[in-house]
This record gives sequence, structure tokens and C-alpha cells, in this order.
Amino acid sequence: MTHSASLTQPGNDTAATNRAVILSALLALVLLVSMGLSLSLGSFPTSLEQVLHALFAPRDSDIAFIIWELRLPRILLAVLVGAALAVAGAILQGIVRNPLASPDVIGITSGAAMAAVIFLALFGTGLSIHWLPASALLGAVFSALLVFLLAWKGGISPSRMVLVGIGLSAAMGAVTTLLIVISDDAAAMVAYVWLTGSLYAAQWQDVLGMLPWLLIAVPLCLSYARHMDAMALGDQVAQGLGVNVLRSRLVLMACSVALAGAAVAFAGGLSFVGLIAPHIAARLVGREFTRLVPASALVGALIVLYADLLGRVAFLPKDLPAGIFISGVGAPFFVYLLHRTRYQNH
Repeated sequence: MTHSASLTQPGNDTAATNRAVILSALLALVLLVSMGLSLSLGSFPTSLEQVLHALFAPRDSDIAFIIWELRLPRILLAVLVGAALAVAGAILQGIVRNPLASPDVIGITSGAAMAAVIFLALFGTGLSIHWLPASALLGAVFSALLVFLLAWKGGISPSRMVLVGIGLSAAMGAVTTLLIVISDDAAAMVAYVWLTGSLYAAQWQDVLGMLPWLLIAVPLCLSYARHMDAMALGDQVAQGLGVNVLRSRLVLMACSVALAGAAVAFAGGLSFVGLIAPHIAARLVGREFTRLVPASALVGALIVLYADLLGRVAFLPKDLPAGIFISGVGAPFFVYLLHRTRYQNH
């Protein structure tokens, strides 16, 4: 009952809220500065003055095409994808009450990846590549529905969801690997890059395709913030507080699937963002959902933005997928969380 007691102290709550607002504002400022830095760096270095001139007076700028058509869509897509994956991870960790939960663990990412590779294996370059995001999103939805059906036993248990998700993720990963092996070289190469997670050749239509998912899913999940905070105390306590646990879990899970599925559809298999970002945000603003979601979105956006920036400028003239750098940080972070959770349980 210590959690509920702390929630009822107005002074503590006001101080924590003010601190969360200040830290979130600082994160937003860091993100804006980072976006400006990313706009000025690349294979064709430009000064901040040139960038601002190209942004506000593109007709008089020689680098307007580089800024508006090559860098800005890629940067905005990185921000949107990072925010979506981070919020999806925060939702899942709250639903299953497990710090190791993320779209990768539950199987959402694996479902999207399998569907994308099936699309590439069957159609290759014969069908427009613009249909690839739609197939990946359908795969994410299919995977989530399968998790729910297999985990259902008179209701949805968070522990069963995790176990079923891990099993499905492994099975879908095996299918994905098999499809890549039997595909032709061109399709296999595209699949490998996509599975790693890359924002290469991002276009404005990708940004406009990703944006509505955030505009719909994030406000919807925030409207269930009180339900999420209650469920963090346990299903029985939440039911005692008047929360319809099953309906809330279904709605929140749908938000998580929509966000993660859309992110993977437009940027490929970026792993660990949904795991890392909520933990960093929770250290900064706490676990209350209304504070955690904006902070997680900002942290996730920064992670993907800097990973993509490293991929663009650190190994010129090569342009490496952002997923390489995120996995390089995420894998050790996952091991650290696993060790800490095991230590706490003992």
C-alpha cells in the first residue's frame, strides 16, 4: 500500500509533476537542438546559417534540396519512430508489469518483420515497395492477436502474455530466417537492411504516413493513464478502484501494437528502443503514466535520432543502418536489466 499512499499526498505529487514538466521541457529543447545539429551534418557539411537560410528561404538557397528532401524527412521520421517505439514499450511494461517487456519481447516486432519478409520473398521487386509498410503493419496486428488468443484462459494474464510472446517471437524469427535463405539475392539484401532498421531514403510520404498513428494512439493511451496507474498496483486493486481491467488492457495493447507496428513498418526492425527509453524516462520523471509517456517519447526520439546521425556521418562515405548502433547499446542494457531483476528477486 505504500504506492497508493504516496499518490495521495498533494505536496509530493505537485513537486513531482513540476519536476517532470521541467525535465520534459529540457528534453524537448535538447531534441530541437539535436535536430538542428543533424540537419547541418552529413556527407555535404553545412553551417547552421546555411541550414536556417534553406529552411526559411528555400528558393534562394543552393542546398534547399539537401535540407528539405534528403535530411529533414529522415530526421522527422527518426523522431516519430523513436517516440512511437518508446511509448509502445512504456505501455507494454505497464500492462505486463515487467521491466523487460517491449515490442521485441512480446512478438510485435517479429510479426511485422515476418510479414515484411514474406512480402519481399513473394513479390520481390515485382510489386511496389510502398506496400511493404502495409504488410509489416498487418503482421504486427496478426502477431498481437495471436498472442491474445494463445494467452487467453478465462482472461488475460500478464505472465502468460510474456511467455506466449517470447515463444511466438522465436517461431516467427525462425520463419523469417528461412524465408531470407530461400529468397533470391536482391530480396534477401533488402530484407537484411530492413530487418536491421534503417531510415535511409526516408521521404515525406513516410513522415505523413507515420504521424497519424502517433496523433491517434498517444492521446488515447493517455486517456487511460489513471487505469494504467491503478493496474500497476495489481488487477484486484484496480478492479476495486472501478477499473475494467480487461477492456483497459485491450485498448492499451491496441495502442502499443499500432505504435510499434507503424514504427517497424516505416523504419524496419529497430530493436531495444521500446526497452531502453521507458527506463531512462522513469529514472527522470517517475512511473506515473501521464509523466512517463511524454518523457519516454522524447528519450526514444533522441535515441533513434542520434543512432541515425551516427550511421550517416561516423563512417562516411558509407551510410550504416541506425539499428546497428541501437542494438550495440540495447543488448548490454538488456543483460543489465536481466541481472538487476534477478538480483532484486533474490
